[in-house]
Amino acid sequence: MSSHRQTKIKALILDLDGVLWRDSEAIGDLSAIFKKISSFHWKVAFATNNATRTVQQYVDVFSMYGVHVAPRQIITSADAVTRHLHALFPNGAPVYIIGEQGLMDACASKGFVHSDSDAVAVIAGMDRHLTYERLKTGTLLLRKGVPFIGTNPDRTFPTPEGLIPGAGSILAALSTASGVEPLIAGKPQPTMYQIALQRFRLAPDQVMVVGDRPETDIAGAQALGCHSALVLSGVTTAELALQWRPAPDFIADDLTCLLELDWSGS
Repeated sequence: MSSHRQTKIKALILDLDGVLWRDSEAIGDLSAIFKKISSFHWKVAFATNNATRTVQQYVDVFSMYGVHVAPRQIITSADAVTRHLHALFPNGAPVYIIGEQGLMDACASKGFVHSDSDAVAVIAGMDRHLTYERLKTGTLLLRKGVPFIGTNPDRTFPTPEGLIPGAGSILAALSTASGVEPLIAGKPQPTMYQIALQRFRLAPDQVMVVGDRPETDIAGAQALGCHSALVLSGVTTAELALQWRPAPDFIADDLTCLLELDWSGS
């Protein structure tokens, strides 16, 4: 764990799965955690690679744990996907989506409606209702040469039962069948973090990113110049955390332990 702080931390960007909860199980007392964050006068945003839920559904989950958050605080990889789609097709277009409601709704709200016939791109994320037929349709479209955009490369997803297949596993199946590698819209790409920084109106070195996955959460933070904290409450073991280079600024068992450090100098 590093105690080096180049500048005053004014905000947090928190990952969700593996940091605040594992599927439907909270990690720590979330109400107490956010009261403590508030006592530091830190702004908070949430950046998650998980595009299965809509922003409002995430707001509702927080409410269930006794925490009030505004929709504007929540940024998902679906937001990063729609930004990239808009750059390619400014007027909207039909796309083939392998994913759940959060991804479907985000795309539709920006004019990118799910279609399996005249799709101009294949969009893929975590889909717990995936069928062989959907993989088949996506593969055939990719073999015709349409762009392939993935929400995130996370191979696993933390649950109380253990790690289960994540979006990256689905991307791997499509890549294997089509021979096409996806463009990743979510972390470790900086798009979600950049959205948060714009909303904060802060520089990267005034913000600390907290995540449980070094190759996405931490790598993205380091590339952008944010402070980084890796927690061991999700997918990463202490051994793997210590192997990551460059090392995160902080390593803690969980978010509660991270907040118990001496932050008086920041």
